[in-house]
This record gives sequence, structure tokens and C-alpha cells, in this order.
Amino acid sequence: MEVAFFAGGCFWGIEAAFQQIPGIKSTRVGYMGGHTNEPTYQDVCSDKTGHAETVAIEFDETIVSYQSLLKHFFSMHNPTEIDRQGPDIGSQYRSVVFYTTNEQKEQAEKFIADINLSDRYNVPVATEVIPASTFWPAEDYHQSYFMKIGQRYGRSLF
Repeated sequence: MEVAFFAGGCFWGIEAAFQQIPGIKSTRVGYMGGHTNEPTYQDVCSDKTGHAETVAIEFDETIVSYQSLLKHFFSMHNPTEIDRQGPDIGSQYRSVVFYTTNEQKEQAEKFIADINLSDRYNVPVATEVIPASTFWPAEDYHQSYFMKIGQRYGRSLF
């Protein structure tokens, strides 16, 4: 199994979207990229911890490639927005690829470069590509939230 970490707005929707992809073995939402140890949701919502709402993904590389995960991730949110996604505003909602290997870093940077060379957006991609750090799991009530409330991710990824 491989592990990947992505942040792109509210973690509920990002997690729900990744859960639809064959080859995803597990997901967990939490916080990464900040300076506060053991942050709570309230701490992160204060926009003072430096953490982003992040989804940890365990995936089977023989079924779904990291490149495919990047493709899905960049279709789930607007990677050109800075410190926000739609109505959610603050650095905790920024777009980040947290890489765990040099290969993940290279693939993410190339993916972003290719998007920027295309005419997909009128402005450059704002997604950060930074090393994964400590992943702090969110409170239990946030885990698989859309499943708990009987809601699915709004659009098909396939």
C-alpha cells in the first residue's frame, strides 16, 4: 500500500470524492502543514495553526496510480484559489499536495506545470507541493462525514 496526502478545501468533500475511486483502501481526514501540535478542529478553524484540512489516502498502486490520484484531486477543487475554496475562506482551506517521496514530488510538480502550460485556467495553479509532515487525525465525527449523513460527493469522477 502507498500513502498520499491532499488538501483542497473542506476535507469532507475531498474525502468523499476519493472514497469513490477503485483502489483507495482507506481515507482519514485531519490536519497537516502547520506548527501546532495536536490541533483540534476549533484550533484549525481559527486560521492560526498553519494547518490545512487534509485527507490521508491509503491506496493500492497496482489498481490506481499516484498520477491518477493527482488527476482526480485537481478535478475536485479549484487549484487556482489562494487560501479558500468557494465559500470556505482561510489558509486551512488552501490547496496542497503533501508528498511522501521524491517521485510523488516530481509527479505533482510536473502535473502542475502541465496544467499551467495548458489553457485550462486564466491564472496559474496556486497548489503548494510540500513535504508531508505529522498528520493529526481530525475528531471522529469528521471521519467519513458524508457517509455518516447519507450524502455522496456531488459529481461522478468517472
